[in-house]
Amino acid sequence: MKRIVVLGAGMVGSAIAADLCREYRVTAVDASRERVEALAAEHPLTGQVADLSRAEIVRSVVRDADLVIGAVPGFMGFATLQAIIDAGKNVVDISFFGEDPFALDALAQAHGVTAVVDCGVAPGLSNMVLGYHAPRMTVEAFRCLVGGLPAVRTWPWQYKAPFSPIDVLEEYTRPARLVEHGAIVTRPALSEPEPVEIAGVGTLEAFNTDGLRSLLVTMRQVPNMAEKTLRYPGHIDLVRALRESGFLSQEPITAGDSQVRPIDVTAALLFQQWRLGRGEPEFTAMEITVHGQEGETPREYVYRLLDRTDERTGTSSMARTTGYTCAAAARLVLEGRFTRVGICPPEYVGADETCFERVLADLAARGVQVERALG
Repeated sequence: MKRIVVLGAGMVGSAIAADLCREYRVTAVDASRERVEALAAEHPLTGQVADLSRAEIVRSVVRDADLVIGAVPGFMGFATLQAIIDAGKNVVDISFFGEDPFALDALAQAHGVTAVVDCGVAPGLSNMVLGYHAPRMTVEAFRCLVGGLPAVRTWPWQYKAPFSPIDVLEEYTRPARLVEHGAIVTRPALSEPEPVEIAGVGTLEAFNTDGLRSLLVTMRQVPNMAEKTLRYPGHIDLVRALRESGFLSQEPITAGDSQVRPIDVTAALLFQQWRLGRGEPEFTAMEITVHGQEGETPREYVYRLLDRTDERTGTSSMARTTGYTCAAAARLVLEGRFTRVGICPPEYVGADETCFERVLADLAARGVQVERALG
């Protein structure tokens, strides 16, 4: 039986480990003893406590793995991925780090490693959709609307995060890169809000965020691309007020006798307010539109996903949609169905029809339904 090492036993890492351990020998590694012990108590896998911030530790724990899953926090992601590749191990990663993953392409090539990066729901599944269509039609426009939200709206924020608030706040401050008429343009985060009707949910508000990532490099032939985040109406007005008042600044200020970054204080204050309770009802919504020409015929394909917390297991929709996409890609690599060497964003996986359909089938088998329709 093949061996998988999952680095990171947080919300998504745990879902991935639990999904894969029925088919493979899985070891879940995390700095938190509480996390790994709880996971090992519930599922047939091995838990291991280790400091994954140290490259030599990473190389050691993955030594006997046939494949590694990277599910560490974003600030650790690039260095962890580098250590995994340096150890010569194939990897599927969801750490969504800020650095350029292609900086590790030469290392991956030298070690003969397949490294699938950004393999969650968006980026991830959204990239696979475009990757599938790009070789089969002339794509003129791609748009992805995506967001994870609590099922119950509570004042004042009408939002809870399934991960660290500081990661969300940084998304709200990082300029958004879009593609318009063949050129990369930059818009402020939270800009160009628009109401969007999501079936089964109602009216949400979509706004620009920097979610295209690798598509800016790999899909240069597509003249128009955008990714927008979905929130309940009114949420971004509060965030804008924080931003314009300096509460999201990363520049240290003097407060009393201390030097602090305002964004760190804001994140600490919001941590409890934005914390999603275990099993608390929430949902993930995504709508992807691919517009273009198939031969002489105009075509518009629409993909819709609406997933909710699993009431039986308490697994959040964000863990399900992100984790099960990652797990599906891991199976493709382990089975030798996806073998491209180097840094591989998800659009490379989606370009292969068999791989794309397998990912959708794996998701459907776990209750994550992706509807496809001609627009």
